[in-house]
Amino acid sequence: MPAPELTLKAIHTLALSSVLILLAACGTRAPRPDAAPSITIASWNIEHLAAAEGSGCRPRSDSDYAALRAHADALDADVIAFQEVESISAAQRVFTPERYDVVMSSRPASGRQSYCRRDATAGLMIRNQGVGIAIRKGIAFTRHADLDALALGDPDLRWGVDVTLRPTGADPLRVLALHLKSGCARGDQAEACPTLFDQVPVLQSWIAERQSEGIAFALVGDWNRRLTLPDDAVWRRLGEVSGDSLVAAAGARGATCKQRYPDFIDHIVLDSRAFRRMLADSFAEYTYGLPEDEHPSDHCPVSVRLR
Repeated sequence: MPAPELTLKAIHTLALSSVLILLAACGTRAPRPDAAPSITIASWNIEHLAAAEGSGCRPRSDSDYAALRAHADALDADVIAFQEVESISAAQRVFTPERYDVVMSSRPASGRQSYCRRDATAGLMIRNQGVGIAIRKGIAFTRHADLDALALGDPDLRWGVDVTLRPTGADPLRVLALHLKSGCARGDQAEACPTLFDQVPVLQSWIAERQSEGIAFALVGDWNRRLTLPDDAVWRRLGEVSGDSLVAAAGARGATCKQRYPDFIDHIVLDSRAFRRMLADSFAEYTYGLPEDEHPSDHCPVSVRLR
């Protein structure tokens, strides 16, 4: 008897399974016995990640969530600052409770009811866009109060999530996960620029407090700003309080996630203490191993390894 023909659905399922297995295998980092302990810090804007299938501005199916989990495995980061995530339950569809502790901003939902991309025809509504951090199980950490001042009193602006990591065999590291105002990627003339520039003094104060404590720190997330452009105003203002001791982990590298955007807006910014712990050439941009039009998010994760 001839073998039954595979349906299109079965072929798709087999293909997806193969891709997920390959991604997971590629993401496995074999430990080296002679290597010093290190920790990988990443930032990932997951683009409108909702908890329920078929909802939000980027509706996803069960296989889409499975693909995101595989990409998280391949990214193989110990700590991921994430953005545009509706809730802890949404985050745990990617960062599973068996592998990660997830902390999220406690900012209440703004109550805003708006259609995605101002288009009512699809009937899709914007969901809460939360900031959080996924921390691999076994890494000790302390959660601090959210940096709610970043919202400037606007219920639609995101709060920062603030933790101190205490990895085994390494000094503590303070991490602030953030997602700043969009629409002012460069210069100071765009409509959103006054709001973004008003968020800068909040970051200056946080930086000054960490410097007074003498602890290594990192500001990680979607800055919505091309910080590494020559003489960028936001970077210059941060340098005024830090004594120009901050370093963008990407250095002079350009972004490759989207062909039309050659500069990073997702950044891992380190103070001098943290920068001295950065492993040489460890900054990486994870581009999913897929053509741009098949990316599962409109942002690609970036990461760096620290001792």
